[in-house]
Amino acid sequence: MLRLRQAVLVARDLDSAVADLRAALPLADPFHDEGVGHFGLRNAVMALGDTFVEVVSPVQPDTSAGRHLDRPGADSGGCLVMLQVDDIAPARERLARLGVRVVWDLELEDVTDVHLHPADVPGAIVALDQTEPPQSWRWGGPAWAAAAPSETGPGRVTGVTMTATDPDALARRWASVLGADANARTIALDGGDARLEQGERDGIAAFHVEGADVDATICGVRFTTA
Repeated sequence: MLRLRQAVLVARDLDSAVADLRAALPLADPFHDEGVGHFGLRNAVMALGDTFVEVVSPVQPDTSAGRHLDRPGADSGGCLVMLQVDDIAPARERLARLGVRVVWDLELEDVTDVHLHPADVPGAIVALDQTEPPQSWRWGGPAWAAAAPSETGPGRVTGVTMTATDPDALARRWASVLGADANARTIALDGGDARLEQGERDGIAAFHVEGADVDATICGVRFTTA
C-alpha cells in the first residue's frame, strides 16, 4: 500500500480556509486536534470519504508552518502529504539506506507516524503512516481511532501535483524514497499518482479528488477532479 490519506494546507486564517474548503468539497465536520499545540499550531481535520483534508495555522512564533508562511507572498499553501503504507519496516530501511533524515517518529498502538526532513525530500513535507487496522486514521478524530465509521461521505483525495525547478530529478527522488514505480514525472500511488511539473520553486500545486466535482483554488492550492 502507498496511498495518499491526508492532504495538509497551511493558512494564517484557519477559519476562512476551512469555510472555503467546505464550500468547495463535501467535507465532514472539522475535528480540532489539541495535540498539534505541541508544534505551536491549531488545526482542523475534515474527512473526505475515508481520506482527509487538514488546515494548520501557527499560533506561536518560529514554527515550521510559520516559516512556510514567511516566504514572500505566501499567506497560505500546501505543506504536507501524508501517505499510508501497510508496513513501515521496509520504509525505515529504505530511508536509512538513502540517508533520509526523520524529523518526527511516533509509535502508538494503532499508528506509526514518520515525518521526513523536507531538505532530503523536497516539494512537500512527507509523512509515512502505518495504521492498525488499516481503515482507521487516528488523526481524523475519535470516530477514526482504532476503527472507522460504518458510513462515510462521498469523495476522496487520490493524488498530488507538485512543481519543481528540476521535476525529473525530484520525481526520481520521490520514487526512490517511497519505493514506488515512476513513469517520467509521474509516481504511482494506490488509486492515484503524484505528478511533477516544471515550476519556479519546489512545492504543492494541486490535490486530485475523486468522487466529487471540484475545480477550486484554496489556500493557493488547486483542488481538481482526478
